[in-house]
Amino acid sequence: MLHRFSSDITDCELPKQFTYPFHYTPHALCRRAAKQVQQYIESRDEWHTELRNGKMFGVLVVEAEEEVGFLAAFSGNLEGRNDHEYFVPAVYDMLQPNDFFKQEEAEISAINQRIRAIESSEAFCTAREALAHTQSVCEEALKALKSRLAEGKALRSKQRAEGSFSEAELILASQRENAEAQREKRAIKERIDQATSHLEALQAAIDRLKQERQRRSAELQMRLFAEFKMLNARGEVSDLCEIFAPTAQRIPPAGAGECAAPKLLQYAYKSGMRPIAMAEFWWGDSPKGEVRQHGTFYPSCNSKCKPILGHMLKGLDVEPNPLVEIAPPEPKILWEDEWLVAIDKPSGMLSVRGKSGVRSAEEWAEERYAEAMIVHRLDQSTSGILVIAKNKTAHEALQKQFISRTVKKSYVAILDGVIQKKRGEIRLPLKLDYDNRPRQMVAEDGRAAHTIFEVEAYTDGRTRVRFYPITGRTHQLRVHSAHAEGLGTPIVGDDIYGIGAERLMLHAETLEFAHPISGESISLRSKAEF
Repeated sequence: MLHRFSSDITDCELPKQFTYPFHYTPHALCRRAAKQVQQYIESRDEWHTELRNGKMFGVLVVEAEEEVGFLAAFSGNLEGRNDHEYFVPAVYDMLQPNDFFKQEEAEISAINQRIRAIESSEAFCTAREALAHTQSVCEEALKALKSRLAEGKALRSKQRAEGSFSEAELILASQRENAEAQREKRAIKERIDQATSHLEALQAAIDRLKQERQRRSAELQMRLFAEFKMLNARGEVSDLCEIFAPTAQRIPPAGAGECAAPKLLQYAYKSGMRPIAMAEFWWGDSPKGEVRQHGTFYPSCNSKCKPILGHMLKGLDVEPNPLVEIAPPEPKILWEDEWLVAIDKPSGMLSVRGKSGVRSAEEWAEERYAEAMIVHRLDQSTSGILVIAKNKTAHEALQKQFISRTVKKSYVAILDGVIQKKRGEIRLPLKLDYDNRPRQMVAEDGRAAHTIFEVEAYTDGRTRVRFYPITGRTHQLRVHSAHAEGLGTPIVGDDIYGIGAERLMLHAETLEFAHPISGESISLRSKAEF
């Protein structure tokens, strides 16, 4: 399972600390290991069709008996199996034929078959059709009854006007007609109830089976999570139920423990190997709606892996989170009056305070202005113009302009490739990728996102683009750049949707709005440093 490097690695200095898996630059040894794994993947012709849909792979550089080598893993399963000899095994292999998971899964599948059998049975179909027919017939009968009652009432009104019948006779006729109508209504209801009861008896059997399926599925999932007994460098063991119990999720998400990173660390600990560095890369096409670049390295996922790796990395000397440890520079004031201040927010600074502890523009403003309020936001990695209101009155008035989209703004970006279309617009709705926060994904049920773009220059195989965002969704310009249905070319330095670098080459360069108090047109510009 331990692989040797195919080339001399004496020129590579070992890292002093283990990789921080949620924001990293792959170590040279990880890049070499990944290249060997990719060559092996390419040699397996029988995997090409499945891998064309994309899969995450990982490498872990380790030291074993004073020899440095690497381990390889894939997320999920491959060809319906977990036991491919080149890769480390699953933490718990639920796909073995005699495993309780497969046996219970077969029982749940049998319940599904029973549900389908009832739903497709002649008795169920006949009962459903009979109810529909009865309801239709009874609806027509009720309409006819209502029409008869109306005619009777009209006739009695005419007779009352003509004086051909006494009032007592007319009242008695009305009572008899109403009594007959009530008998007919009861008969109609009995017919519907009878037809409904036949269908409800069959539906009740289906509902009981569905409840049993739900109960057994939940119990199976929790029993499965308990089998994932995760090690850490201290030799401590916790199962997934214990690991996720203190989190906001409480219950592990489906697929937890099956990603490449936990598999790699688990095998290394069990085999007495010392983890040195780790990296994960995507292989294949991008999933529908998501942005994944073939062969690109990515951080570990948050929803499944963050709690697990938080446990598994205990006892290792791990690199600090660079987003927290590297303090961003102070912003520059571009324009200011008694109501507003506009700053040039540096890349790396948050717009509003967050859990990470990274300095934010909001904190910077509150230190200087007693009632400061952030009007709009820029991504942490994006630099450029950010307007801050000095009081609630200015904040509310200016925020209305952003909501009504009367604020004019433009961004400049460097794309990591050459795009052919010189100008155009992108309309791709976006929503949060809940399993991979803060990533956004393209989805039909997402919020509308609209961007206008025009190419400004081409240099060294890259494209300088100016964006005019009509909407202001999270990561809108980054996704619209990288997604295949957008420009299909990520922004340089985009460590979420492309390839990370020293910084994200995206800058909010111009902003134009009406002063919230005077109504005067304010036009701001902050030239990008790139």
